[in-house]
Amino acid sequence: MKIVLLESLGISESSLQRHIAPLTEAGHEFKAYPKNTDPAVQIEEAKDADIIIIANMPLRAEVINSCSKLKYIDVAFTGVDHVDLEAARAKGIQVSNAAGYSTQSVAELVLCMMISLLRNVPQVSERCREGRTKDGLVGCELRGKTVGIVGAGAIGTRTAELCHAFGCTILGNKRHVTGNEPSFIHFVTLDELLEQSDIVSLHCPLTPETHHLINAERISKMKQGAYLINTARGGVIDSEALAQALNKGYLSGAGIDVFENEPPLDTNHPLLHSKNTIVTPHIAFASAESMEARAEIVFQNIKTWLEGKQQNIIL
Repeated sequence: MKIVLLESLGISESSLQRHIAPLTEAGHEFKAYPKNTDPAVQIEEAKDADIIIIANMPLRAEVINSCSKLKYIDVAFTGVDHVDLEAARAKGIQVSNAAGYSTQSVAELVLCMMISLLRNVPQVSERCREGRTKDGLVGCELRGKTVGIVGAGAIGTRTAELCHAFGCTILGNKRHVTGNEPSFIHFVTLDELLEQSDIVSLHCPLTPETHHLINAERISKMKQGAYLINTARGGVIDSEALAQALNKGYLSGAGIDVFENEPPLDTNHPLLHSKNTIVTPHIAFASAESMEARAEIVFQNIKTWLEGKQQNIIL
């Protein structure tokens, strides 16, 4: 089998070689390339591949359709909306993801953003550098706040656990409540969650149903002065509507790690210029620990698939 890695997994070369060794020793060929989003380049690199490994860059139908030997796509990411699944399905190509690798990493960044917003960390840091004081920028504690978790899967639930440990009341919203969720999460409708939460944190996938889930109408249902955190997918939010709500002072602040497109962003993006907005270039999933965990899952996916089985099944 020829296995092609089309972008870095964020681990050291020695760690990568440790994962590759069992595959090459078993007679499989492995090629690794730097990230390149040009479909023509991807086709040239992967045209003879039986297995493609990607992380979060787009894998379009034209690439999938040009790889005549392709049998398996191993996505080193949780979400798979950047992969043309219809093209893969049409060709009978199996797809797995790396669910679970970044649960702690994402949840911790959410807490970081919440506390930074509540305590005005960006502003007081700038004040301190300017030789000024905290006057007018004394913030609030996270304890006692009501936090709404939209999408209470693994990451949303871990975020809820951390917030609960800080003394927050937790509201949740998800498509299907199984009864196995933590008892401290109180499940309500989306409108109820928006109306009651001091902080709303988004953890839902991007689907046709969730595209612009948080739009002008839903923002108007949020508490005045509330905060919004998005570490899910950029398309879940209408960025223009959110920027307007922030600039008008209806919302007190936002923490945004994901955008409609992968960074680098157009410097005119509205959320790069909105008031009291912490922006990060899609880093929530990325920690030293999560990158190693991701690699373990990715190569275990391949090992399992080569044995005639499949795990972390998308298709």
